Amino acid sequence: MSSRGMTIRLCIVALVLVGGVTVLHAMSHGEVVVAHQPLHDLPYAIGAWKGQEQPLEQRIVEAVSVTDYTNRLYLNPAGAAVQVYVGYYSSQRTGDTIHSPKNCLPGAGWDPIRSDYATIRLNDGRQIVVNEYVIAQGLNKQLVFYWYQGRGRVVANEYWGKFWMISDAITRNRTDGALVRLITPITQSDDLSEAHARLVKFTQGIFPYLNELIPN
Repeated sequence: MSSRGMTIRLCIVALVLVGGVTVLHAMSHGEVVVAHQPLHDLPYAIGAWKGQEQPLEQRIVEAVSVTDYTNRLYLNPAGAAVQVYVGYYSSQRTGDTIHSPKNCLPGAGWDPIRSDYATIRLNDGRQIVVNEYVIAQGLNKQLVFYWYQGRGRVVANEYWGKFWMISDAITRNRTDGALVRLITPITQSDDLSEAHARLVKFTQGIFPYLNELIPN
């Protein structure tokens, strides 16, 4: 696509989002509140992985304004680690919107050095597309998968996530949704392909449980 075409497309998306925000404020009363299972119901054993809760500081919870969350470290028998964060918002109409890891990770001292999308085939045959980031802090590197989930969709792109949130606010009177973020270290004993394979397999294992906990 030409740069002019891309610019036009971005302008259209921006106009839709601006108009959508206006609509959201105008329809800020009487939103449907969807019941959801507590995220702490997420199993602590997923295949060979065993997890433990790592509660966030209260100031962080208040800053991200989540309705519910879980933050865990999962380890497998080989000692590999995956950090799992799921933050759920019952409503995003009044400014309590999902915070993009693109903003949060640099703020925590991690610099993105590579970004892409990863297509993951789930065990039931479906495919989802997620964001794939390599981040670095000094000599330490980590691989990150994250996506936006809720109201029957899995979305990687932030702009499309906002578009569908506005669309569902208008057509379904719902703006609930969740951010799912998985992080695994890229150690000296493995490389990016091994870390990628590890996160893909972990995603395949955890997704069915997330699909039950996050309202569709």
